[in-house]
Amino acid sequence: MSKKYLYYFSEGSKAFNGDMTAMKNTLGGKGAGLAEMTAAGMPVPQGFTITTEACTQYYADGRQINEEISADIFEHVKGLEEITGKKFGDNSNPLLVSVRSGARQSMPGMMDTILNLGLNDEAVEGLAKKTGNPRFAYDCYRRFVQMFADVVMMVPKSLFEVEIDKMKEAKGVKNDVDLTADDLKELVAIFKKIYEENEGRPFPQDPRDQLIEAVKAVFRSWDNPRANVYRKMNEIPYEWGTAVNVQQMAFGNSGDRSGTGVAFTRDPATGAKKLMGEYLINAQGEDVVAGVRTPSPISHLQEQMPEVYEEFITIANRLENYFRDMQDMEFTIEDGHLYMLQTRNGKRTAQAALQIACDLVDEGMITEREAVLRVEPKQLDTLLHPQFDAAALKAAEVVGKGLAASPGSACGQIVFTAEDAEEMVKSGKMKKVVLVRLETSPEDIVGMQVSQGILTVRGGMTSHAAVVARGMGTCCVSGCGNDNDVKIDEEAKTFEINGRKFVEGDWISIDGSTGNIYGEQIATVAATGNKNFTRFMGWADEARQLLVMTNADNPRDAQQAVDLGAEGIGLCRTEHMFFAEDRIKAVREMICARTVEAREAALAKVEPFQQGDFEAMYRIMGERPMTIRYLDPPLHEFLPSKDEDIAELAADMGLTFEELKNIVESLHEFNPMMGHRGCRLAVTYPEIAAMQTRAVIKAALNVSAETGKMITPHIMIPLVGEVKELKYVKSVVVETADKLIAEAGVDMKYQVGTMIEIPRAALTAGEIAKEAEFFSFGTNDLTQMTFGFSRDDAAKFLGAYYDKKIYESDPFQHLDQVGVGRLVKMAAADGRATRPDLGLGICGEHGGDPTSVEFCHNVGLDYVSCSPFRVPIARLAAAQAAIKNPRG
Repeated sequence: MSKKYLYYFSEGSKAFNGDMTAMKNTLGGKGAGLAEMTAAGMPVPQGFTITTEACTQYYADGRQINEEISADIFEHVKGLEEITGKKFGDNSNPLLVSVRSGARQSMPGMMDTILNLGLNDEAVEGLAKKTGNPRFAYDCYRRFVQMFADVVMMVPKSLFEVEIDKMKEAKGVKNDVDLTADDLKELVAIFKKIYEENEGRPFPQDPRDQLIEAVKAVFRSWDNPRANVYRKMNEIPYEWGTAVNVQQMAFGNSGDRSGTGVAFTRDPATGAKKLMGEYLINAQGEDVVAGVRTPSPISHLQEQMPEVYEEFITIANRLENYFRDMQDMEFTIEDGHLYMLQTRNGKRTAQAALQIACDLVDEGMITEREAVLRVEPKQLDTLLHPQFDAAALKAAEVVGKGLAASPGSACGQIVFTAEDAEEMVKSGKMKKVVLVRLETSPEDIVGMQVSQGILTVRGGMTSHAAVVARGMGTCCVSGCGNDNDVKIDEEAKTFEINGRKFVEGDWISIDGSTGNIYGEQIATVAATGNKNFTRFMGWADEARQLLVMTNADNPRDAQQAVDLGAEGIGLCRTEHMFFAEDRIKAVREMICARTVEAREAALAKVEPFQQGDFEAMYRIMGERPMTIRYLDPPLHEFLPSKDEDIAELAADMGLTFEELKNIVESLHEFNPMMGHRGCRLAVTYPEIAAMQTRAVIKAALNVSAETGKMITPHIMIPLVGEVKELKYVKSVVVETADKLIAEAGVDMKYQVGTMIEIPRAALTAGEIAKEAEFFSFGTNDLTQMTFGFSRDDAAKFLGAYYDKKIYESDPFQHLDQVGVGRLVKMAAADGRATRPDLGLGICGEHGGDPTSVEFCHNVGLDYVSCSPFRVPIARLAAAQAAIKNPRG
């Protein structure tokens, strides 16, 4: 074969010279971890990895595994037979394998796994005879039939679960482990019948067919709905694909000296330096995460199997020291022998991420710059969310307690399905929901995403709900049925805990830091500070080269942004100052004026309000710069549209209804986004620009006099597409400003720049820079103009574009670096060719998006500007960009 698509675990590390990045790109995160553990001599059940490139080839070949790769898979199966001394498909000593996904970036629960593959009607008898444990053999077989049917053939899992519950009820037992060999043998027959009824053919008996179909299913799961949602949330490119790991089975379900579990070298919720995890005796891996039985904490293993526990502690320490990060490990114990099935850098909360980063620096394991790379920027958002008000919390009644699976506080109305969560929030019937479930599954990802919090009856700290919620930064309380009297009927939409009954729509509050459940609505307050945040952000600020500004239109937002580390205001949208009750009437008078004199008279009423706002914001910003954008939206946005509102306003303004109605209709625009707005307003009505200039300059002069520090106003003209537009409006600004400054008798400097938000402006940036002293890329409008669709309407069809893989992400959330980004790079280069000291920044929503911030750093912009609560995210993203790609 011209390309190598398969690697044994034993050859992975050597083949890539231990380069983890290269290994993850080809072998996936799981395969890379297995290769490294094998190379280190750890007890890993052996196997091989089918690479991510094979997944890409699978899709290129029309979702088929071609003959070359298929043949190579069975060559590697032969090699695994030699390693294990067992034979695939053999009826006396069968080799059973697991087939598991493993993407470059961890996607817990999003893709598929098949265990116990290789069993059939004859091999199960051989396994029973070989082990002397028929119950174990048939437990493996019933699991395999169900998993294969569910994952590979998409037969609903619930059909099998119903039969298991019937069997347990008939036998008078509570747990699966209480069923006998005969019970399980009967279940296998029932399961195979369900399979045949749904598929129209018997359950496959040839292990070779089973293996190829399972590999295809794992590849296929890369494109399943939940994986696509997760990738979109976490910006994981579709073209990466997933690797597949085919691994000899280690059996945790072979008796009381066997078990399986998941553990972390540090607490993923708090970051505390202690081993944290759970395990189940006589179980297989899916039992732990599915919450079927309540697992035991890892510390109990020291009592049950002390020698295994000591070996596990040694391995856990070795793994953390090797990877220099907190590890998430899966393990199985088979008849007292420990096997490591996986290690990866563990998902963690924002609080834990900061704690671990700081601790690893203090322990001398990593440098400060390495620590900065260990925290995902968007995780910081969860540190800034509101918490329960202390007084309200004290007065609230705790109705139950579960496991504190993911920190934070959540309050919302109860919904019982992920679909209902999505529908209620999308329709606006409920603004905030808490998803209450028996247990979550990967299919619930969208519902979990829109929920304020998640409460599950079953499951532990490593259940699906807990792991995914932590990764999303969503509050979660799991396993509330463990120590409470709980009844839940998801079909009837009722939930009862310790005698307190709830129905859909009832309010509930949960605390993911304590596990407490409250049967009421609890007020929230702003989040309290994190003790590691300031220290960590100090390291980030030392590394970054981009300035981080904020978008703020009022003193409150300005102060919030400064508190979060903003270095100035990159966008003050002056029109947002016009809507307050004490000034909107004067604004409307200005719009309805039919002469320059009348318009100026109305503007004279607005000017003091605008000046006062600017003064308040200048006082807060101190020496930090503030860029003030002049009036941008079309005028009709300030006027009412309903007849009753028009009639009321007409009476206030001394106009007849017909007069005002005619004015409103005359301002109607067929395409307001591309109509009479931005600099076009100032060209048509220069008195608006003159008024705004007076407000800016007077405010700057007054605050400069107060503080003794001269302010340099930054005035930004929006929506310029032709240099002559800018030149005209700038002349109005300069004439007005120079006159006021001269009258004040001071030496105040000011800058006049423009927003680059029209493709023509980007294409003619070299000319525009002759008049502009700075550019601020308004990427919201630039994206709309470049793509030819609006933010408001795109939602109607973008879903279809994601489904068909035309777009991978919303271009209004993540900057389109190929198209829009090319315009930004071109304009930046041409502008600076004309004016070398031209200031360059970005002030669209992309200013707080980590991948977009990295792009801005790489193309040489001076700053990004974003909403106040995204300032820390942008600071960290800018630091990571500078560490990965420092400027000269």
